[in-house]
Amino acid sequence: MKREALRSYVFLTQTDTTIGFVSQNEAKLTQIKQRPPHKYYIKALTSLKTLQSFTRVPAAHKNRLRRANRTTFIMPDGHSYRLVRNSYHTLLLNRLQWAYTTSANLSGKPYDEAYAKASADVIVAPLGEAHKPSAILKLGRTTMKRIR
Repeated sequence: MKREALRSYVFLTQTDTTIGFVSQNEAKLTQIKQRPPHKYYIKALTSLKTLQSFTRVPAAHKNRLRRANRTTFIMPDGHSYRLVRNSYHTLLLNRLQWAYTTSANLSGKPYDEAYAKASADVIVAPLGEAHKPSAILKLGRTTMKRIR
């Protein structure tokens, strides 16, 4: 598949933290999740270089970001990013370069495998188990606050 075609699909896959939807189509994810359109999604990336094309990383937090594992960072601009190093999940992300990622459920509801499979355009097998979600840290220029 060409990269341009991949951008419109919603994938159901085992992410680095849980079973989730992965896509570059934010509007389609919002429709599937039945979520308010003003809420941001986490952007999953595989490299710091890609991250720096989206936002500026505060100097005080660069090493923390580089070493983080299964951690989502909310940057001072309000957007969320997670660097993914899980080899299985990075196979898809390398083809997309980046993607919005979210849990595979209706907003505020528990995971329902039948609903998730029916909502996705492409199912990337095997689907594992739903693990605990990533930790979330909100970064300021020099401060950090744990959200989850």
